[in-house]
Amino acid sequence: MKIKWFGHSTFLLTSEGGIRVLIDPYYRFIRYRMPIVESDIVAITHQHFDHNKIQAATGDYLLVNEPKEYIRDDVKISGFRTFHDKINGKKRGPNILYRLQMNGLTICHCGDLGHLLTEELVNEIGKVDILIIPVGGTFTINAREATQVMRQLNPTLTIPMHYRTKALSVVGLMFSKVDKFLQISGQRIIEVKTLEISKENLSEYAGVVTMLYE
Repeated sequence: MKIKWFGHSTFLLTSEGGIRVLIDPYYRFIRYRMPIVESDIVAITHQHFDHNKIQAATGDYLLVNEPKEYIRDDVKISGFRTFHDKINGKKRGPNILYRLQMNGLTICHCGDLGHLLTEELVNEIGKVDILIIPVGGTFTINAREATQVMRQLNPTLTIPMHYRTKALSVVGLMFSKVDKFLQISGQRIIEVKTLEISKENLSEYAGVVTMLYE
């Protein structure tokens, strides 16, 4: 499986069978730019402009935007209802955390998660191999909270997202950089452009994987 980051919370996961899953696409967000991506599945965690631009996708794709189960070929997706804040969505609305099962791996994309997980939800999600989690704070959980969620789910590897980068320009000042999360997590850090991961090499990437925005 290949994982590519387009900046912010946007990822393209491509299964070994060639199924392309685009998560939280934006069309244009400050200096972030992403190409039009041919997709088989497009997953939206919540309806904010920097996460729901399905116009960035083409093809006969399956739209995933509810907290329920979806299956397409070798990919199974389960959505779990969460919130964009700590007060049950009263400030920023709902958010869907997605568990994707593909090629024998379980990937969890947290969207704009705004709170720690309940014990019940942790049990529902189950074993996680790869956790993709916001760490920038302000609009989502911050670095310390992200570390707590990481410990709750205990993945083999964690990919941080939704943090300040140079591409965000002045707007980026509303987010923290990834550095604080890297420090607090205490994990080994690996930097990649594209992550090619499988059950066989998963342990080689154990720790935190930071992805380069191209």
